[in-house]
Amino acid sequence: MCVDHDAQLPALPPPRFEAHHEHLTLEAADGNVFNALCAEPSESSGTSVIVLPDIRGLFKFYEDLAVRFAQEGHRSVAIDYFGRTAGTGGRGADFPYMEHVAQVNSEGFHADLDAAIALLREKDPQTRIFTVGFCFGGNMAWASATDGHGVEGAIGFYGKPEVDRPAGDGAIWDRCHLIEGRVLSLFGGDDPGIPAENIDRLREAMESAGVDYQTVTYAAAPHSFFDRTQSDHQDASLDAWNRIIGFMSVTK
Repeated sequence: MCVDHDAQLPALPPPRFEAHHEHLTLEAADGNVFNALCAEPSESSGTSVIVLPDIRGLFKFYEDLAVRFAQEGHRSVAIDYFGRTAGTGGRGADFPYMEHVAQVNSEGFHADLDAAIALLREKDPQTRIFTVGFCFGGNMAWASATDGHGVEGAIGFYGKPEVDRPAGDGAIWDRCHLIEGRVLSLFGGDDPGIPAENIDRLREAMESAGVDYQTVTYAAAPHSFFDRTQSDHQDASLDAWNRIIGFMSVTK
C-alpha cells in the first residue's frame, strides 16, 4: 500500500532556501485540465523537478515534497493524474482513487507530462528536468525517460518493473532501450510486492540496454518507507533523500 492520506515527509536536513508555492491547473495538448502545485525557490539551481504521486494522485504529501525540493533550489511541479476522470475539484481521504488509476493510460500521461515540462521550460528554457515518482509514480518516472521528453534523470521509488504502466507502454524492463537520461531506482528489501528477482531483472535490463543507472535496495525497509510514520526506517529515508539530491547535482 502507498502512503496514507495523512502521511508526512520524513525528517530531512534543514532547507537551504526560502520557497513559495501556488496551486494551479495545467492544460495538456488534448484539452485535459488537471491539478498541479508549482513551488519556486528564492534562489534557483538551474534544475527542475516533476513530482509524480502514488495511486492516490496529488495530495498534501506530494505537494509538501515539491516545496521541499524548491527549498533545495530546484523549481518543482507536482501533478495529478486524474483530471480526465475526476476533474479538478477537492478530494477527501475517501476519494475512490482506484477507479481512476485504472483509466490512466500512456497517451494521457505523456500529454500531461508534456504540459508540466512546458511550464518549467517557460520559466527557464535551459533547466535540467528530473522526475521523481513513488509506487505508481515510480513507474511513471521511469516512463518519463522513454518518450522523448528530454528528461535528464528519472528517480523511481518502489515501482513495479513488470507492470504495464502507464497502460499501453508495457513493462519498463522491456523498454530500457528507449530510456534517455539517467535512472535512480529505490526499493524496500522487505516489500513483498516487489520481489528481489524482479529488481534483479530490471537491473539486468538496464545494464543490457547501456542505461546509466543506480539501483538501491534498503534491506529491512517496507513499501512506502519514505514517510515520517515509518520511524524505524528514518535512516533509509535520509539516505534516499541524500542520494536524490546528489543524483540531481551531477551534470553530464
